[in-house]
Amino acid sequence: MASVVTISVRSLVEYVYRSGSLESGFRSSASMAEGTRIHQKVQQLYKEGDRKEVYLSAEIPCGELIVAVFGRCDGLLLSADGSLTVEEIKSTGGPELPEEGREVHWAQALMYAHMITLEQGLPAITVRLTYVHSTTGEQKSFERLVTAGEAADFAGVTAAAYAPYAILLLEHGERRTESIRRLEFPFPAYRAGQRRFAGAVYTSISEGVNLFAQAPTGIGKTMSTLFPAVKAMGEGLLRGLFYLTAKTITRIAAQEAFALMSSRGLHLHVVTLTAKEKACFREEGLCGADYCPFADGYYDRINGALMDMLEHETLMDRRVLEQYARKNTVCPFELSLDAAYVSDAVICDYNYIFDPRIGMKRLAEERKKETALLVDEAHNLVDRGREMFSAGLRKAPFLALKRNYKARNRALSGAAGGVNALFIALRKECGPSGTGKWSMYPEELPGLLEAFVQEAERELLRPSPVLLTEGEQEEGLLEAYYDAQGVLRACKMYDERYITYAEIGGGDVFLKLFNLDPSHLLALSSKGFRSRIFFSATLSPLSYYREMLGAGEEDYSLTVPSPFHKEQWEIGILPVSTRFRDREHSFVPLSTALAAMAARKGNYLVFFPSYQYLQDVYDVFAAAVPGVRTLVQGSGMSEEERERFLEAFRPGNEETLLGFAVLGGIFSEGVDLPGDRLNGVMVVGVGLPQLGLERNLLREYFSARGKNGFHYAYVYPGMCKVLQAGGRLIRSEHDTGGIILADDRFLEPPYVWLLPDEWRDYRVLG
Repeated sequence: MASVVTISVRSLVEYVYRSGSLESGFRSSASMAEGTRIHQKVQQLYKEGDRKEVYLSAEIPCGELIVAVFGRCDGLLLSADGSLTVEEIKSTGGPELPEEGREVHWAQALMYAHMITLEQGLPAITVRLTYVHSTTGEQKSFERLVTAGEAADFAGVTAAAYAPYAILLLEHGERRTESIRRLEFPFPAYRAGQRRFAGAVYTSISEGVNLFAQAPTGIGKTMSTLFPAVKAMGEGLLRGLFYLTAKTITRIAAQEAFALMSSRGLHLHVVTLTAKEKACFREEGLCGADYCPFADGYYDRINGALMDMLEHETLMDRRVLEQYARKNTVCPFELSLDAAYVSDAVICDYNYIFDPRIGMKRLAEERKKETALLVDEAHNLVDRGREMFSAGLRKAPFLALKRNYKARNRALSGAAGGVNALFIALRKECGPSGTGKWSMYPEELPGLLEAFVQEAERELLRPSPVLLTEGEQEEGLLEAYYDAQGVLRACKMYDERYITYAEIGGGDVFLKLFNLDPSHLLALSSKGFRSRIFFSATLSPLSYYREMLGAGEEDYSLTVPSPFHKEQWEIGILPVSTRFRDREHSFVPLSTALAAMAARKGNYLVFFPSYQYLQDVYDVFAAAVPGVRTLVQGSGMSEEERERFLEAFRPGNEETLLGFAVLGGIFSEGVDLPGDRLNGVMVVGVGLPQLGLERNLLREYFSARGKNGFHYAYVYPGMCKVLQAGGRLIRSEHDTGGIILADDRFLEPPYVWLLPDEWRDYRVLG
């Protein structure tokens, strides 16, 4: 019996016929919505009897394989003589319309021609390829008369070219399913609460609902989510999963979990996505065929590279991707993206799903329905969501563009001048306070930015753009273009969950469309996936995070108690004021408490709310206790520096080690220092975000909606940092140690209410 593989027409022809190099330089960013608008404009001219968006499907025999293709042709037009024309419409933002259709576009149209002639028994059909310029609206069409035999031959050749890859994926799928069926939980036993957590994950995926789970540090959250998700894949409930993280270090935990299951027999294609700037082989960062051999001819070699890697590898991390990228001379970042679309599991940053600028746009809706999102350290997604959906502009770049292009490109200069004039008006509205806020963005803003974007695209797409001072102006134009696009994107998402504000400072004006409540857009951007599992040790209070992450009434909540005993912690509260106005008086008490902690040999971490506060206390401590070995977190540490910092926390160190770090920074979340690698932690302050305009806007917004605005804007985010930092200490049933919470507010509501149960048995330090 022949095996069947199902694929969309577009995916099939892009695999077989795409060729050439990765494009360098600027590319017009005509959006999907713009492409839809252009399609609709052409389709509006269709006459009675013509059809648009016609769903088609067909099966193409190919030896022992049947390639089942599906798709929607843009138009099926009926001529006066009864003959049919199939039309494929493509929008382009290039400087000129093509002189002839691109091979991959003809291939898509010819596949539809085969499907129609096969379905309707036609002897021949006309194939039309129509290009529309996204800026000017100019159109150009090309036509071919194709017989049914020619179309069938073309479809057969296309399917045959795809068959080896399809067979590789089918064979992998069979091996994957069998390996999952045999896979057992990779530890001797579940920790207390871990089986319940894993069961809730499986149930949520099975029922196609979302889960919001607070599970304590040390329970094994990574395996508790991955193992049941993989099992669901083996049961046919899932086709794939995304493990989403906020930081590189938590990505490593997911990789290690997959590696452990792989050592137990799991056969799964897993790819880890690394940011482009980190993955790139070229230190100078120049991309494109003219600068990089890994970009030159990329599409001519990518199919071979993918088959090579997928045939021989399962766990495709940065090292593996680099190995196959060099072997096959392809871009490692683009290789990772192409691998992600066909892999069973993807480990990546939040932005690949939630960020409207970056999201994996080639991920088909049908694939989403069979994919689960596992969102690690989900408390981070609230502020990250606000950041993704907000956008801002400064006045200075537009004034510079107005001046620099006045003699060289009057249209661009005028468009930049229009935006600059808006900023001048905003500056007047802000008045003496230097700040203004509005429930809506200025009415004229989208029109001015659209005019600027249109002229900027024309300039950037010129074969030899006018450059000033060694290309600096092109870079400035590009940055302003992307900033303008970001604000236009925010304008389209703007609703009652946004506020617009302007600030004057440093001789400049800053305008921002600020997203106050990301819940709606987070839910919208991940809509279509089978299930979303949000989990963290610090989703507290759970009602707040359910609200902020877009929970529905049907979604589940779970709170797993700590599997560890209270006796493993020794909790002390040092009632000293760390408020900004009192900090100078806290240096000595904090230094004294640190000296007492360090008197017991071991490894310790102390977390401060700012680098300046850290340095002030460090100076006092170092002068008072000169013999203690210390490490200090610096701003902007490289990955190698971070690794050296953590590697110093070794079990059995001959002398006490005291690390000074920043609360909410790279060492306060996702760091695993089990056993005697860490013996104690001090957290200085209650973690409140710095007072500022945006935090106060959040407070006002939620207060107006009947919430405790101060808690929403300051307390909950702050205490999340505290709990994360303290959570570095106890990682297993055998760990013990002490936590000092240094702030008198820990003895008062609401802070004391937000302490976990295992921290409630504290003593007040004198």
